[in-house]
Amino acid sequence: MTRALILAAGRGERMRPLTDSCPKPLLAVRGKPLMQWHMEALARGGCTGLVVNTAWLGDQITSHFGPMRPLDGGRLLSISYSNEQADFGGALETAGGIARALPLLQAGGQDLFWLVAGDVYAPDFNFDPAAVQRFAASNALAHLWLVPNPAHNPRGDFGISPEGLALNQTEGERYTYSTIGLYRAALFAEPFCSIPHGNPDGIPAPLAPLLRRAMDEGRISASLYSGRWTDVGTPERLAELNR
Repeated sequence: MTRALILAAGRGERMRPLTDSCPKPLLAVRGKPLMQWHMEALARGGCTGLVVNTAWLGDQITSHFGPMRPLDGGRLLSISYSNEQADFGGALETAGGIARALPLLQAGGQDLFWLVAGDVYAPDFNFDPAAVQRFAASNALAHLWLVPNPAHNPRGDFGISPEGLALNQTEGERYTYSTIGLYRAALFAEPFCSIPHGNPDGIPAPLAPLLRRAMDEGRISASLYSGRWTDVGTPERLAELNR
C-alpha cells in the first residue's frame, strides 16, 4: 500500500497571529481543518496509511486526529506521527523532515510515497492510483504537479519539457510547485542527499536543492495541474477561501 506524508511542521509566521495558538494545518477552511481536505482525498484514492510530521504546536494535531481517523463511508485512516519538536526541538525543514519520516513511510515495504503540504488547499486534486502505477514504472525519483504562478510567486519554480521532465531553468516559462508529488526514497540518499537514513541527528535541509540536482540528471518528471489550488500563506488568503 502506498503511504503519504503530510507536511505539518512549519511555524506559519506569515499567518500570525492566527498561528500563535493554532498550527496552520488545523486552521479551518470551509468548515474543516485545512489538512483534512488532503486526508480525505488521499483516502478516496485508496491511500489510508498516513505519516504526519509535526513541530510547532504539533500536539494539537496529534490530539485532533489521533492514530486512527474514521471517515465517511466506513473508511479508516491509520496515522503515524514524526514529532520533530519532541525529538529535536523544532522543525527540520522539508527535506530534513522527509528524511526523518522515511522509516515510517517505508514500514509497509514500499519505496514510493505521496508528499503533500498540509497548508495547501487543493480540493479537486485526485490522488489517483493510476498515477502511482505510472510513476512506479518510470525511472523518475519524483513526479511533481506544477500550477500556474500565483501572484505571490510570479516567476515560478520549475520549467517543464515537452517530454514531461521538470526543468531546473532560469529562463523560459516556469510554473509553481504545488507541493503535491510522488517520491521515491532514493531521492533522499546519495548522490542527491547526504542525510543518513532516518535523519538520526535531526539535520535541517530544504527540498529544492535535491530536486534541482535530480532535475539536472533528468530524474524528475512533472505534470501541470489546473484545478483549484491555494497556498494558504496569509490570513487574507484564508479569509478569501472562507468567504
